[in-house]
Amino acid sequence: MKLRFLATLALSVLLAGCGSGPSLPSYGLVPDFDLTDQNGQPFHSQERLHGRVWVANLIFTSCVGPCPRMSAQMRQIRDATRNAKGRSLVTLTIDPARDTPPVLAAYAKRFDAGPSWYFLTGPMKTLDHLAFDVLHLGHIDGTLEHSTRFVLIDRESRIRGYYDSSDAESIKELIRDLNALDGAAN
Repeated sequence: MKLRFLATLALSVLLAGCGSGPSLPSYGLVPDFDLTDQNGQPFHSQERLHGRVWVANLIFTSCVGPCPRMSAQMRQIRDATRNAKGRSLVTLTIDPARDTPPVLAAYAKRFDAGPSWYFLTGPMKTLDHLAFDVLHLGHIDGTLEHSTRFVLIDRESRIRGYYDSSDAESIKELIRDLNALDGAAN
């Protein structure tokens, strides 16, 4: 009996050392989804995001309000984590009627997006489900109103945090949390 207790205690200590990453809350799982990327290619989240830490946000390319700032912040996040492997950025349009793949590609180029930053479009119903039901960022309903928060998702597709894009400290916190999640898997 005592030997079993010691073995259980040793295993617990060992597993605690391995940990599952920083002590961030979990706000739910992101299920697999299918959209279209800025190159007009099918985007299957299972293929492109599985096992990666990623950050998501909502924009529309004709926005003259917060969207360009948010895209510049995504570039800042990308630049701060450029040398890390296994990270992605995902920008979802809230205006799929106008934000076609060529329009998204031009917008991506404007922000020097690079290969691991995806600009996604698709059916309004799919985008709305992802934004509202999954990411909890509000409806995509044609009004062009949207959340300006960033969402951090871990390697197991768990939502681990929300970050206010209008707060510079929040962006720093996002970068710290992203690094901590990524470091936990190495």
